[in-house]
Amino acid sequence: MTAAPGEIVGPVRVGPVAHGGHCVARVDGRVIFVRHALPGELVRVAITDDSHDRFWRADAVEVLEADPERVSPACPVAGPGGCGGCDLQHVSAAGQVAWKTAVVREQLQRLGGYAWPGEVEAVEPRWGWRTRLGLVTDDDGRTGMRRHRSHDVVPLPEGGCRIAAPDPVLMVDGVPTGPAEVVERAAGRDWRVAADGFWQVHPAAADTLVSAVLEGLEPRAGERAFDLYCGVGLFAGALAARGVRVWGVEYARDAVEAARRNLADLEGVRFSAGPVERVLDRLPARTDLVVLDPPRKGAGRRVLERAVARRPRAIAYVACDPAALGRDLGYLLGGGWRVRSLRAFDLFPQTQHIEAVAILEPGPA
Repeated sequence: MTAAPGEIVGPVRVGPVAHGGHCVARVDGRVIFVRHALPGELVRVAITDDSHDRFWRADAVEVLEADPERVSPACPVAGPGGCGGCDLQHVSAAGQVAWKTAVVREQLQRLGGYAWPGEVEAVEPRWGWRTRLGLVTDDDGRTGMRRHRSHDVVPLPEGGCRIAAPDPVLMVDGVPTGPAEVVERAAGRDWRVAADGFWQVHPAAADTLVSAVLEGLEPRAGERAFDLYCGVGLFAGALAARGVRVWGVEYARDAVEAARRNLADLEGVRFSAGPVERVLDRLPARTDLVVLDPPRKGAGRRVLERAVARRPRAIAYVACDPAALGRDLGYLLGGGWRVRSLRAFDLFPQTQHIEAVAILEPGPA
């Protein structure tokens, strides 16, 4: 089979969902990752990338047999060839939860050997939720978002981005358009965060994740905890408010400075800046609890080895990528740990992304 970008192929019967916001189809032995489709649909696709020997990429541009969960996208630039920000506007709310559940289960089983029996939990609101928004400008000065897997700019439609909050923290070409620092409210207190720093973008995300971590760890006053990849101190603050002594570690020095300011009123909280795998060697030899909230690539074996060497009674792993979570779970499960609970949340509606909180404890799987 041969084809070139822009060529129409089909009819194609779409296969299962895959991590990355697409489904898998096969045509004459060729794997094609298809966006803007649902499993089981019969579609015609436009090839968008034929540069890989093992697979191609394509967009579903004509639906011949539609799945019952298909809906019309609310945004006029959310479809094939449009903005790359929303992967799933063509899928109903229930269908998105089912889609993400399938992805999480597959990634955890394949990469971690863990059979997750749960389902992704929906979180409101599903529209107008993105409190931080990054835009770019094209050569003509028009503001928009990148096309999927491209540097091309798709101008914002009339009415703006459908998933953006009414007054988001706005970045244009990487530069904040408003105050350099903003105040966020979560876990019962205010947090001062740099406009270009990290903070969860869904208004319910911070409280949802803090609640899941606290419920899972059941912290006790007087215990010790490590908050690794601590950012501006969200989980450290929640633990310290329960009477736990916390050591927070974050690579970004400006985030550590913000964490110290945010939690200056709490006793028993210390922060260090630097690579987590190195700073860990300077922390106490024992701890009761560990919170891990790594970037998308995950914590990795070196950090996990140093964390479990402290013999904590429980670990909370907060993940924004099910693949990284699966890989790291595989290491922990192989090292004598077991999953006590694992919850996943749809904190990025209309997109492929999820957040998950796994609670682990020593013992057989």
